[in-house]
Amino acid sequence: MKVAVIVPAAGRSSRFGQGSMFDHPAAGKKPFVDLKGRPVWLRSVEHFVNRADVVQTLVVVSPEDLDWFREKFRPHLAFLAVELVPGGAERADSVLNALERVRDDADFVAVHDAARPLLCREWIDRVFQAAEKTGAAIPGVPVASTLKRVDSQGQIEETVPRESLWEAQTPQVFRRELLQQAYAERQGPAATDEASLVEAIGHPVQVVESSPMNFKITRADDLRMASAVLDVLPGPQSTRPLHPFKD
Repeated sequence: MKVAVIVPAAGRSSRFGQGSMFDHPAAGKKPFVDLKGRPVWLRSVEHFVNRADVVQTLVVVSPEDLDWFREKFRPHLAFLAVELVPGGAERADSVLNALERVRDDADFVAVHDAARPLLCREWIDRVFQAAEKTGAAIPGVPVASTLKRVDSQGQIEETVPRESLWEAQTPQVFRRELLQQAYAERQGPAATDEASLVEAIGHPVQVVESSPMNFKITRADDLRMASAVLDVLPGPQSTRPLHPFKD
């Protein structure tokens, strides 16, 4: 199994609300802020760069942030085998830009949120193995909370039954040709994940149970929670220094 990993980091981080605290606007975006000594995007990427089954890692950054990113993270990039890709207007456009650069020898593509750094090898192994068997697999967790549909005034319209509802996570893994077909045939509103595009062309997607700890940093409070969870993740979180000036 040879996997190319795409890590989208080109979002606007509009809900994170930290941009005014930094000299450069990009420095306040959630993938680029510090999480206990290392930037969030790096903690996400490091779960993949040392794997024998990963043959390519592509990090997608907004075009206006590329020069800043290269300069800011030059020491990390010097010791990481990653390729930088300019992002697009929406997440799907960013992933497509990277998908067009995936090597021909990669038979699977994994897409993982740059702002989802709380992974462990076991969870990645599970979803990789499921994708190898089925062609399409994502990690997820059953919804545990009561769900309410709320109108624009903040009033409850209905309680949504949570039976059979799962929260989708990443990395989402697909056979390369399948994901390419899904992007070639996409239409309608912008997709928020790759599984929805694959579902739209009629291919089943396997859900593999993951952990609630694999959450995405979206708001400032999430960063504080991630700092606490980082210390209790199962297994080693780094197998080697990613450059000689850190850790």
